[in-house]
Amino acid sequence: MSVLDSIRKQATPIHPEGYKFIAAFAAAALVLGWLWSPLGWIGAFLTAWCVYFFRDPPRVTPLRDGLVVSAADGVVSLIGRYAPPPELGLGVAPMQRISVFMSVFDCHVNRAPVNGRISKIAYKPGLFLSADLDKASEDNERNGFIFDTADGRFGVVQIAGLIARRIVCFVHEGETSAVGDRIGLIRFGSRVDIYLPEGATPLVAVGARAVAGETPLADMRAGQERRAFKAG
Repeated sequence: MSVLDSIRKQATPIHPEGYKFIAAFAAAALVLGWLWSPLGWIGAFLTAWCVYFFRDPPRVTPLRDGLVVSAADGVVSLIGRYAPPPELGLGVAPMQRISVFMSVFDCHVNRAPVNGRISKIAYKPGLFLSADLDKASEDNERNGFIFDTADGRFGVVQIAGLIARRIVCFVHEGETSAVGDRIGLIRFGSRVDIYLPEGATPLVAVGARAVAGETPLADMRAGQERRAFKAG
């Protein structure tokens, strides 16, 4: 294996959604550098950050039935019972919710938390409050999914944040998604809420770090111990 091939295998892939932003940051850095060298270095730093932000690393996903894995990288910011967004059609009764907050330094590619059919996708425009605030679940721009599974109906909601201004969805209604598959991306700081059906046992606590497609957040079948994994 050549040195170039070795470097290529170690490099983290960049999601195609990021290419135009990286190009824009790089062009701005060149212009700023032409105007004044210190500004060019600042632009170069921001370009490097943009490359880092749009990284899309492969993940190794646990496959045991009943596990609910994180849909987002970040910190578990809230666990509790809350009414799901009305546009999802899950009713008004409170459901167990686990929220993961993504800072601007986290990977922002979101992944399916369970195996299931995506029976509904519902987009709602809104505000751009800081995504770590609880009221962001009600007031902010968001995009929600319903996953129909053997364990019940799960709600997954991408929530825009203070800096995030664009929610990108990779899937369509009626598709079947496997746990760990990429389902969307939120640009520049945000949050993902997962609404769980009855019988879910949370496996994390507030403040825990979560990795999309890898970290089990809850278990619908807590008595089963064996797990298999997939990479992707």
